[in-house]
Amino acid sequence: MDHRGYYGPFGGAFIPEILVSTFEELVAAFETAKADPSFWKEYEQVMSTYSCRPTPITFAENLTRHFGGAKIYIKREDLNHTGAHKANNVMGQGLLVKRMGKSRVIAETGAGQHGVATATMAAKYGLECTIYMGETDVERQRPNVFWMERLGARVVAVKDGSRILKDAINEAFRDWVSHMDHTHYVLGTACGPHPYPEMVSYFQSIIGKEARKQILEQTGELPSRVYACVGGGSNALGIFSGFLDDAVELVGVEAAGKGLQTGKHAARLASSDGSPGVAQGYKTYFLQNEDGQMKETHSVAAGLDYIGVSPILASLGEKGRVRFEGATDREVIDALTLTLKMEGLIPALESAHAFAQAFKEASKLSTDDIILINQSGRGDKDIFTIADAFDDPGWKTFIQKKAEEYRA
Repeated sequence: MDHRGYYGPFGGAFIPEILVSTFEELVAAFETAKADPSFWKEYEQVMSTYSCRPTPITFAENLTRHFGGAKIYIKREDLNHTGAHKANNVMGQGLLVKRMGKSRVIAETGAGQHGVATATMAAKYGLECTIYMGETDVERQRPNVFWMERLGARVVAVKDGSRILKDAINEAFRDWVSHMDHTHYVLGTACGPHPYPEMVSYFQSIIGKEARKQILEQTGELPSRVYACVGGGSNALGIFSGFLDDAVELVGVEAAGKGLQTGKHAARLASSDGSPGVAQGYKTYFLQNEDGQMKETHSVAAGLDYIGVSPILASLGEKGRVRFEGATDREVIDALTLTLKMEGLIPALESAHAFAQAFKEASKLSTDDIILINQSGRGDKDIFTIADAFDDPGWKTFIQKKAEEYRA
C-alpha cells in the first residue's frame, strides 16, 4: 500500500471535501495507535477477556473421512462473542473511538452480525449507537435486529435502492456528514475510503496470526489451501494475512447465487461481470453496467450480497496471489447440511460458501494435504432462511400461527 491508501490501482479515498478533516483525524489516530505497542497489547487483552480469543482450530474428522482426500481443519470464528469475526474489527475501532473522544458510533450491516457486534461494543463503552440496514435484510435477519435493539442501538431500515447492504452504506455516510464532530463510522468490512481497508484488515489479522500458529502446533506443517468466503473481504483478509508469505494457496469464495451465468449473483472477481470503478469512496471491482450504474445482486447470504470487494483483494486477485471461485445458493445449502450432520457445526450461510468450495476440492487432494476453512460466523441468525430452504413444514406452521396471532 502507498501513502494514499492504494493497493496497485485499487483503493484511495474519493470523499467529499466536508469529510476530509474527519478522515485526516482518523488516519492520524490509527497511525498513532499502530505505532504504540501498548495498543495492540490492549486490543489482545480485550479480545481474550471479552470475546473468547484465541478461537480454536477444529479437526473435521468425519468430513475428512467422508471426502477421502485432504485433512480438513476449521478456524472457529463462530465462537467469538456475538457469533462471528465481526467482533475483532469493532472492538478495535472501539478502542480508537475512545482515543478520539467520540461519543457516538454508526454502522451499516447486511447479515446483521456487524450490527450486533457494533451495538455490543457501544454498550460496553457507553456510546450512542445507530445501525443502518437495508429493509430486505431487516426482514431476513430479524433475530439480529432484535438483539441490536435490545442492546440499545437504534436500527434504521433503509428503503432506498435495492434495500440491501450497499444502500445501508450510502445512508450511513449521509449520517456521518451531518454528525462528524462527535460520531465515528464503524465500517464493517475492508472496503471504503482509506484508511478503512487497511484498518479493518489490521484488526482482523488476529485470525491469521492465531491460525498459522495453531495449525503448526497441531499438525507440524502449513495447510496446502486456505478457504474463506468473500463479501467485502474482512474475514478472508483476516485469515489470509497469516499465510501471505507462505507457499499456501489462498481461495476466496464469492456468492454465485443462482449461477454465474444468470446475472443473479454477487461475484465481482469470480465472474466476468465485475469491472473496475469508483463508488462509495474507493476504487475496486464492482458489479456495474457500462454507464457505471450499480447492478442488483443476489445471494442466499445477506452478508455477501454486496456490489464491491476490498481493494486489497482486488489487487491480490490481479497478482494471482488469491484464487477466486463462486458457490451457488444450492451448493451452499448442501454444504451447510453436510456440515451440520457430520460435524455438529452450524456455519453461517456466508461461511458455508467457503465450505462448499472446499468440499468440491478436498477429494482431489492427497491425504497428505491439509486444508483450512475459516468458519467466519455461526448460522443461528440464518434460521428463517435455512428453514425456508429446507421447506420445513413444522417451521411454516409455527410462522403461520404467529402471523395469525399478530393479526388478531
